[in-house]
Amino acid sequence: MIPHLRQAEGWRALCVTRDPFTSVIPNPASYAALAAPNGRRRAADEPTGTGMRGLRRMSAIACVLAAIALVVLDAAIASVALPAIGRSLQVTPAESVRVITAYQMALVMALLPCSALGESLGYRRVYTTGVALFVAASALCACAPSLGLLVAARFVQGLGGAAIMSLGVALLRCVVSQRQLGTAIGWNALAVALAAAAGPAVGALVLSVASWPWLFAVNLPLGALVLLGTRALPHVAGSARKLDLFSVALNAAGFAALVVGAELLPERPAPAAFSLAAAGLVLIALVRREMPKPAPLIPLDLLREGSFRISVIASVCCFVGQSAAMVSLPFYLHHGLGQDALRTGLLITPWPLSVALVAPSVGRLVSRVSGAWLCALGGVLLALGLAGAALWPLHGRPLALVPFCMLCGVGFGLFQVPNNRNLFLSAPRARSGAAGGMQSTARLTGQTIGGVLMTLLFTATSIELAPRIGLGIAAVLTLVAGLVSMLRAPTSHESPRAALV
Repeated sequence: MIPHLRQAEGWRALCVTRDPFTSVIPNPASYAALAAPNGRRRAADEPTGTGMRGLRRMSAIACVLAAIALVVLDAAIASVALPAIGRSLQVTPAESVRVITAYQMALVMALLPCSALGESLGYRRVYTTGVALFVAASALCACAPSLGLLVAARFVQGLGGAAIMSLGVALLRCVVSQRQLGTAIGWNALAVALAAAAGPAVGALVLSVASWPWLFAVNLPLGALVLLGTRALPHVAGSARKLDLFSVALNAAGFAALVVGAELLPERPAPAAFSLAAAGLVLIALVRREMPKPAPLIPLDLLREGSFRISVIASVCCFVGQSAAMVSLPFYLHHGLGQDALRTGLLITPWPLSVALVAPSVGRLVSRVSGAWLCALGGVLLALGLAGAALWPLHGRPLALVPFCMLCGVGFGLFQVPNNRNLFLSAPRARSGAAGGMQSTARLTGQTIGGVLMTLLFTATSIELAPRIGLGIAAVLTLVAGLVSMLRAPTSHESPRAALV
């Protein structure tokens, strides 16, 4: 009787709520302490509920998606603002790029620590702090009188963005049921795609009627609404696991050296090689320090699981290709086909719009069709679109690129939604924060490699030839991403259901 009484008392405590917007959901690891009716202990990664319901569920989903869209929109707008910032602050184009570099450096340095902090203190608490930091830093960016202060504010903004990007899907996993996770990831992809598509247009519109500080000020009203919406987020109790500050410092130093090395590589190879070597040594030291821990800062426990590791590798390959393509296409259209900035933006827009159209449907489909096969199909379609853009004889007709961009968008959506779903479902619920941090780190790593690849191509070849070579390399890498995903397809002796997760 004692186990049954303990179980009843435990579930009664879980069900008592005083306020529907401040109810506490225990960390999923704590469910292991509740005995099942047959005396078996519940596994920490076993599904523990059906998600939230009603108005609070809708509010929580809207809050997460709006915050992620805000971060993506800000990144796109900041890129558009660089020429105006350079003129206003009287700095060179190379110096103005620090506005982007500082943000990216903070983001990659803080992703894994923010995910670990979320697991320790609770996702909602860290996520809300990240949103507040991002909004406050946006205000500082808008008021910055010099490049130095603007770069510092952008670094702080990146720290807030890291909390949002690393914990967003972990929160969605607590909001929706496991069966609906693919659909939620589809909504996430929709928000990202629409924000990415709207960013350049919004930036250009603001700059046509106002000065560059207003590009950061537009974050404030939406950020305030997101902050209000965080009350609807589930309050998942943290594990209270102590954060290893020395490991956090090693992580920050390693990834900072990696970003600096990548930036220096095209023009100053000797210092770049030193920086990259230092990054490698520091990250090796971090891995050795974290390896014995049950929940390491770098999620080595998750990377030991084959399905999770395959999803991470495939994601890196895909984002290297996607980043190289997104750098190549504007140069191809502008220098190879003589298009101005507005036409170039319009001709590329079908890519993110196609992702936005496809992603929600793929999110529903992935619970019924093998995710490995969907990823493989997406990789193949993305590779075909990129190869077509590189090789098709346009004869001065840039509109012929539109079908290839649309094919790229369809393929990207088909790949990303099931790949991310598999990545999260391969991790225990208690390690959802670590899975989110690893997903974002894989994306940024791939995008950084893709950017460096294109810089090297522009250095080694002509500006007319480099974009088409870059598109060809991108096609190969996205095809590799699809083929790698097939490694987690079910074998003949497994049930087809095995590949759905």
